[in-house]
Amino acid sequence: MALQPDDVLDARGLPCPLPLLKAKQALSRLDVGQVLEVMATDTGSWHDFDTFVAQSQHEMPAREERDDVYHYWIRKGGARDT
Repeated sequence: MALQPDDVLDARGLPCPLPLLKAKQALSRLDVGQVLEVMATDTGSWHDFDTFVAQSQHEMPAREERDDVYHYWIRKGGARDT
């Protein structure tokens, strides 16, 4: 994947809803426009992250499944401070 994350969250082995909750915490520490990569093994995370991004100001420029691990790249949205 050509997208370079600013932070990586390894949520492999965590059950639902922990991958999403930990991703929200990690996103809160990033600046607007920065990218978080999340790795998860919970199959429900595919739907959880899709719904989360649809209901937030964040973007998911890419996601994929490799060797039973789901990878999500989430760009933090929101208003930039001026």
